[in-house]
Amino acid sequence: MVQARLTAKGQITIPKKLETIYICKLGSKVDFVIDENGDVKVVPLNVAAERLSGILHQKGMKTVSLEEMEQAIVEGINDWTRY
Repeated sequence: MVQARLTAKGQITIPKKLETIYICKLGSKVDFVIDENGDVKVVPLNVAAERLSGILHQKGMKTVSLEEMEQAIVEGINDWTRY
């Protein structure tokens, strides 16, 4: 596990190990994703999408086909329009 400490100014320094893995540079942007369990994931925005494959995977999550994904999107859109 890689850890960092929050400063009094609310800042966190990205550990060198992660900088190397994700090729972070000065001025790189990151996104903070909060999942349904309340876990926060830091997602670098300046890397190829292929490098991010699997970061949102959770234990017990089943894989789905492209058709199933497209169907879930359609259902989600239809569900959202009810509000």
